[in-house]
Amino acid sequence: MSEKRLWDTFSCFTSVYSPSLGERQSSSLLLNKLKELGTECFEDGAGSELGGNCGNLYAFLPGKLNKPPLLFSAHMDTVEPAKGKRGILHEDGLITSGGDTILGADDAAGISVILEALTRLDEEGKPRRDIELLFPVAEEIYGLGSRIADYSRIISKEAYVLDLSGAIGEAANAAPTIMSFVQVIRGKSSHAGFAPNEGAHAIRACAKAIAQMPAGQLKPGLTCNIGVVSGGTASNIIPDLCEAKGEIRSLKHEDALALAEKIEALFAEEAIAAGCTAEFFKTCPIKAYETRMESPVALRFERACKAVGAPCHIHSTMGGSDNNNFALHGIEGLVIACSMHEVHSAREYSRLNELELCVRLVMALMSEE
Repeated sequence: MSEKRLWDTFSCFTSVYSPSLGERQSSSLLLNKLKELGTECFEDGAGSELGGNCGNLYAFLPGKLNKPPLLFSAHMDTVEPAKGKRGILHEDGLITSGGDTILGADDAAGISVILEALTRLDEEGKPRRDIELLFPVAEEIYGLGSRIADYSRIISKEAYVLDLSGAIGEAANAAPTIMSFVQVIRGKSSHAGFAPNEGAHAIRACAKAIAQMPAGQLKPGLTCNIGVVSGGTASNIIPDLCEAKGEIRSLKHEDALALAEKIEALFAEEAIAAGCTAEFFKTCPIKAYETRMESPVALRFERACKAVGAPCHIHSTMGGSDNNNFALHGIEGLVIACSMHEVHSAREYSRLNELELCVRLVMALMSEE
């Protein structure tokens, strides 16, 4: 019966439309589930501040173990395409979407596992710690919701964020700085046939810089990419504007800053050589963190994996999550796998037996004496 309830909960959350900044349906469903657990919740004003229809959702569940509280978190939003999504449970326990949308296991899996773990612990009368819950909005937009969450409400100094692809027992203890940048080259337009020498070719200057720019994996934990280049107005006009948009990811924040300076200098040099000017704009919505392998949150996870028979593998990831923002507020955390695979695509899938194993893992984390 508990496995059926787990599937029913997962199915409910994958069936609602909950895009970033439009999480109200998911939040309403979550509020009802939490009320069934006898939990009072608080919704903050993140929705209004971000231009969405829903805020971050907080809850506190007192426990009987005389241990410090733990924070568990899973985000409410999904990427697109998500309208009309639904989970289909196959005979072998595989869960897929209909093939025309994402499944939404990212992060319905995390939400469902947390709710089921709490429900079973109550049913079994097994003592657990005080548990804090935070369900953020807009995680898929560089963690916008958790960035402006009210951390004065959170007592916990340790967190488990259910938001990772991989086998149950995998966890990420480090994640990168994610830096987006826009390089703008401004030149001078002229007719390419009648006045070819009077223009300053912005696209050419930009292309020469890109050709020299480091790209791909520069070393373990450091990547760089140019993803969008745009400019020009007509094939017979020397372009006076070109923009290149890119991203740097680095497990060391200082390396991201140093690489950005190098890229800015390279574009500036090529712009000057071509008679153009250059402007470089960067934003850093996600900052790198690393949780110590010897930290209580990591050691507890290792013990819980052993208790439920899940191979433990703690490693870094090159993707950001709400845990990046938690770390900025002195909360040591791990991002743990919860049965989400091929996320952000219509091929996304989950497995019922993995969800079940993750429930037992989270129960072990919550109830360890």
